Amino acid sequence: MTDARKLLCTRAVRGLADGVVSVALAAYLTEIGFSALQVGAVVTGTLLGSAALTLAVGLLGYQLSRRRILLAAAALMAVTGIGFAGLTAFWPLMIVAVVGTLNPSGGDVSLFLPTEQAALADTAAGHARTRAFAWYNLAGTFAGALGALLSGVPSLVAARRGLSLVAADRAVFVGYAACALGAALVYRTLSPAIEVHATAGATRPLGDSRAVVLRLAALFSLDSFGGGFVVQSLLVLWLYRRFQLDQQTTAAIFFA
Repeated sequence: MTDARKLLCTRAVRGLADGVVSVALAAYLTEIGFSALQVGAVVTGTLLGSAALTLAVGLLGYQLSRRRILLAAAALMAVTGIGFAGLTAFWPLMIVAVVGTLNPSGGDVSLFLPTEQAALADTAAGHARTRAFAWYNLAGTFAGALGALLSGVPSLVAARRGLSLVAADRAVFVGYAACALGAALVYRTLSPAIEVHATAGATRPLGDSRAVVLRLAALFSLDSFGGGFVVQSLLVLWLYRRFQLDQQTTAAIFFA
């Protein structure tokens, strides 16, 4: 399997995990007694933590091995899943949310994304690179939709087996950790070709493309600011409170 195919595979695995968690998160936190304000605080914490970690990797990542960054991110993802599965108090969960990789938006906002994309860009050139990025995003989107649909499974299992809904939803985060381990196994097999290759005379990242990247970053920030009003986990919370939807119906809506 080529490096590009491996990165498509890990993107799909993470998209599946993110899709499940983004829909299940609000329901789970509500079930363990969190108020709407506390749920919103946890969701905000995950986004702020991801932004800070991504910024740090963006500034320093070019000096580090991409493979090691991805493996470390996978380890952090596994710890995040275990933390949410095992903790129920607000402040411990808040710390895990800020430090971890949990994604409440349904899209990819973690440090995986820029690292994988930088590596993917080195696996192809020209039109082939455009096609690789198209498949990369498609894999994440479809896997995220499937994950959203699967978020309704815990309530179905709990009803049929007579289990606690909290215990069933807790399994979602165990599965999130398992997906991290699966991604790590794939990252371990990436070749040295995905690493940063220094060029003669290069003194800083981006170089001539810095101005273009900064303008694009400003545009994406504006888009994300608008999207922040309808973060998927908070939209799920609103649907629960406004229409009293069950998890299976909500899962079907976000799958569609």
